[in-house]
Amino acid sequence: MPRMSKKRKLELSFFLNDRGRVAYNDLCRKCQHKCKQSFRAVVIDCPHYLSKRAKRKEKIS
Repeated sequence: MPRMSKKRKLELSFFLNDRGRVAYNDLCRKCQHKCKQSFRAVVIDCPHYLSKRAKRKEKIS
């Protein structure tokens, strides 16, 4: 596995875990969208995530 340059490490410092690997939030780990958040962040609202227990909004026509 190639090492990261200093510039790349500074860019990804919020995402790096204690082993030096990029780690994402549990909700974002299997998400296909590019809006992934760090494991350090607390996800309050994600526009692409909808849990199975969430109440769906009805469209008003």
